[in-house]
Order: sequence, then C-alpha cells, then structure tokens
Amino acid sequence: MTGQASTQSAKRTIRRRQSWQVAETLSKSFTYAGSGILYATATQRNFRIHLIVGTMAFMLGACLRITLLEMAVIGLTVAFVLALELINTAVEATVDLIVGDQYHRLAGIAKDCAAGAVLVGSSAALVVAACILLPPLWRALF
Repeated sequence: MTGQASTQSAKRTIRRRQSWQVAETLSKSFTYAGSGILYATATQRNFRIHLIVGTMAFMLGACLRITLLEMAVIGLTVAFVLALELINTAVEATVDLIVGDQYHRLAGIAKDCAAGAVLVGSSAALVVAACILLPPLWRALF
C-alpha cells in the first residue's frame, strides 16, 4: 500500500507540473524568456532607457578601443541592470496580480524594494562605466 501511495503522489506531482505549463523543450524555454524580454522592452520605459544607455556604453567603448576585458565588464554590468529591471517587472506584475486594485502597505514595500534594487545596480553600473570609459575619453579629448 505504501508503494501505491507514493506512485499516486508522483502522478499528482507530474500532473501539477504540467498544469503549470513547464516548458517541454529547451527551445520553448528560450521562447518564453524572449517573450519576457520583448514584453519589458515594449512596456517598461526604464528597461528601454537602460537598453539605450547600455548600447551607448558599448559603442563608446568600441570607439575608445578599450580592452576586451573592460568591454566584458561593461557587458556584465549592463546585463546585470537589465536583469534587475526584468525582476522588478516580474515583482510588480506579481504584486498587481495578487493585490489587484487595492492598496496594501506590504505590496508597496515589495515594489519599492524591487525598484531600489534596480537603482543600486544601475548606480554601480554607472560607477563601473565611469572608471572604465572616462580615462580614455579624457585622453581622447585633451
């Protein structure tokens, strides 16, 4: 009887996973991830701003001929900020789904903390970009 109970439990677990639409293939996982990035690009102003600023940092780095390591550091910091923006968007959507049109102090705290994480990450990225890009830019201008 114990073996039968564990088999039934495993079947319930499998059914539950399928009901949550776990991606069956790796390509579907990438499709879902791409959909999230496209959603953020289309709907989140700050995501677009960070995307544009990150692209500008890459272009400036290429024009200044910074090293590959420096370019990699800029790439990582840009990716970090964009990832934080995606997490912030997910937190906001989840809170809105749960709370709806009502106000709840804890919902505000969750949203503010997620936005604060983006602010901390983008501030750090700005410092990193300044440390890497300003010296060669200064040499190129003066």
